[in-house]
Amino acid sequence: MKSHAEPNYDNFDLLATLVAVVSPQGQCLFVNSAFEDQIGLSRRSLLGSSLPQWFMLPRQLQETLAAVARNDYASGRFDAQLKRLPGVQPEALPVHVIVNQTDSTERIIVEMIEIEQQTRLDREERALDQAQANKELIRNLAHEIKNPLGGIRGAAQLLQMELQSKELTEYTQVIVQEADRLQALVDRLLAPHRKPHVVGDVNIHEVCERVRALILAEFPRGLAVQRDYDTSIPEFRGDREQLIQAVLNIAHNAAQALSQRIAEGGACIVLRTRVARQVTIGKTRYRLALELHIEDNGPGIPESIRDRIFYPLVSGREGGSGLGLTLAQTFVQQHQGTIECDSAPGQTLFKILIPLP
Repeated sequence: MKSHAEPNYDNFDLLATLVAVVSPQGQCLFVNSAFEDQIGLSRRSLLGSSLPQWFMLPRQLQETLAAVARNDYASGRFDAQLKRLPGVQPEALPVHVIVNQTDSTERIIVEMIEIEQQTRLDREERALDQAQANKELIRNLAHEIKNPLGGIRGAAQLLQMELQSKELTEYTQVIVQEADRLQALVDRLLAPHRKPHVVGDVNIHEVCERVRALILAEFPRGLAVQRDYDTSIPEFRGDREQLIQAVLNIAHNAAQALSQRIAEGGACIVLRTRVARQVTIGKTRYRLALELHIEDNGPGIPESIRDRIFYPLVSGREGGSGLGLTLAQTFVQQHQGTIECDSAPGQTLFKILIPLP
């Protein structure tokens, strides 16, 4: 008869990090779902196996486990490479390993944090801070422009009424038209901040189909917009029009970047939807999330602006306003989501993650 109840480790399944409970010799007594997903084997297959065998250099873990078991120190940390099943890419996963004692000398907790995941979380946090700073900058700048703009337009109209020469009135018309153009730009800058967040049930595939129809209507020849949908994705609460605008801004940028391939007849944009499990967005863990990819086979984003594409007024295209991706990021963040980009010549991939119920 056991003197202590068997510990329950179910809560470890809620963590984004990889967790294994092992004996001092490294035998797996428990692994969480994140560990299963990364290794590519079920929990049943992993229980009883040797955890060090899943490391490129097993000796470091073996020595740390032995030292923690002897109580040389309560916790040990090191960086390592975790093996994965052949065919699971990448086959070596860089992790930061934390080995901790428990209340039992027969059980040691080994936590493995993906180094890439930590980097991504840091990047997301910086992106959120930058987006907030961008919003304040845009709002202040737009208001500063808007106030004198009305005066300029009004003065030009009054001057136009006094002028007798048709040639001179053409100049005042230019002033009015350019003032109107700037007014439209200011309205676009302010729109995300003052538009109410309309919440309803959103079907992401209806959003994708609407965007697909709009893109194909503008680029009817030389461009294929392919679908790769997971139709099991549930509806979620959100603003359908905002999400259409966000996806459209990205897809439209892609189509414009594909101009040369469109002329050659080989341009392609792929709209892909998947369900991501156990996703961390910002500092919050979600059981399920929508993963939407917008991928194109264009020339890629210029390296000089690749790290700044979500900043306002940054554009890689002649005549571009540099607002499309800024607005897309704002709309996705209003859905507690995040947007990332990976670009190289021949392939640009935007990935949108939004929590699902």
